[in-house]
Amino acid sequence: MRYIPLLAVAVATITLLAVAALGGVTLRWPLALLIPLLALGVWDILQPSHTLRRLYPLIAHFRWFFEWLRPYMRAYLLDSDTEGRPFSHVQRALIYRRSKDIEGVHAFGTDLDVYAPRHEWINHSIAPQPTHHPGYRVLVGADSCAHPYSASILNISALSFGSLSGRAIEALNYGAAAGGFYHDTGEGGISSHHLSHGGDLVWEIGTGYFGCRTADGRFDPEEFARRAAIEQVKMIEVKLSQGAKPGQGGLLPGPKVSPEIAETRGVPVWRDVHSPPQHSAFSTPREMLLWLAELRRLSGGKPVGFKLCIGHRWEFLAIVKAMLATDITPDFIVIDGAEGGTGAAPAELSDHVGTPLREALVFVVNALTGTNLRDRIRLGVAGKIFDGHTMAANLALGADWCNSARAFMFALGCVQTKKCHTDECPTGVATQNRWREAGLVVADKGPRVEAFHRNTVAALADYVAAAGLRDPSELRPEHLRVRASENEVKSADAIYDYIEPGALLGGPRPAHYDRWWRMADPDSFLPQA
Repeated sequence: MRYIPLLAVAVATITLLAVAALGGVTLRWPLALLIPLLALGVWDILQPSHTLRRLYPLIAHFRWFFEWLRPYMRAYLLDSDTEGRPFSHVQRALIYRRSKDIEGVHAFGTDLDVYAPRHEWINHSIAPQPTHHPGYRVLVGADSCAHPYSASILNISALSFGSLSGRAIEALNYGAAAGGFYHDTGEGGISSHHLSHGGDLVWEIGTGYFGCRTADGRFDPEEFARRAAIEQVKMIEVKLSQGAKPGQGGLLPGPKVSPEIAETRGVPVWRDVHSPPQHSAFSTPREMLLWLAELRRLSGGKPVGFKLCIGHRWEFLAIVKAMLATDITPDFIVIDGAEGGTGAAPAELSDHVGTPLREALVFVVNALTGTNLRDRIRLGVAGKIFDGHTMAANLALGADWCNSARAFMFALGCVQTKKCHTDECPTGVATQNRWREAGLVVADKGPRVEAFHRNTVAALADYVAAAGLRDPSELRPEHLRVRASENEVKSADAIYDYIEPGALLGGPRPAHYDRWWRMADPDSFLPQA
């Protein structure tokens, strides 16, 4: 039975050829279809790679067709509004509406199951405050920098030129300039696209030191000082690890290293570019902090911090111990949750490595509070933040500001086809293909980036006012309510263990921190026995 389609094609082909030969009738179009099908069926039997094609010639191709069709069928026909990963239809629709300045309201009540486990809310007040929306700024580096920076409460998270197209980077910077928020460059360096519209930049420096590297890939202080002096560069962020693929370096294949990308990253054209898994500029927590202080000096006194996804707890506590030993603190730390996105990552690293944002945030808050360092360091967070609630929840847990990458990509027109790693992005956002990139019009998408930011921060302002608060900085863990089960609700301060100021410095330490603290060494990232 499995050979019937191939036999039918063969018989039809032979019959038409015979008719054409005997009757002089030319049957070009049927033969133009049948002969390639016959050739395909024969090749299916002869090829050695696919068992299904050998055993089911022609028919097996339907499997691959439906495999290709499956995600589109689910996304557009089968998934409900609240299904879909990593962002559901209703979440994406909210971002699209806000980016287009369409009123972000819906009728007939919530679509969410408010009795489902993990449903969250913030309690409102009988005496809500008038909505007060001054822009919500966070001052970074006030006590340690010649040029402190006033950051927006919502900013564009790290998105590199190379991962995103030049036009996408330009549109993001257009929106950042128009809305007064910062644009993280990602570790790919500062390109002409980042500088195109004058938006504030946070220059992210990864293990490849792109834009400030020597010929052999090490850190170049002179080149760093030159680039850090650019007026648009407001802060320096050292990337230790990334939520979507912690513990791994990177490789940009030579065919993707165009002259433009090579100039941006400071590497040779058309040659493979490796990003090692760890930094070469330092090897211990103490050396890292001394290097951060040197970056602050070389930059002329701009705020310097680092970004990481929390892994081994003793490693971060080793950095905290080094802060105490040297009296050097970063101006800010950005905590990247494991739920964050990336253009391409191994499945295991993306799915099962790294600490999710909320557990990581609580841990960092405790580590800094327990050593009386919290007031000296600002905390940013990133990891699937896209609306007023996700912002408020993280601010309640201890963050000072929020960053978002994929939400701003949706504002650019991303439709979540998950083809970022194929260079076949259908919306021109995550591609270097000139034809695809040409579909993204900066003058149209840039204002959408600004509108999404403005409307999302306004939604946060309404949210905070409804809780009876005047400013997001007043949010506390007890404001966030989480349904543990159908008949049990807890506040965040009952779910997460917060420790008292100075609790790690003297006296009996909290049991779950004591072991990590004893393992931490300011002169090594390795655990101490």
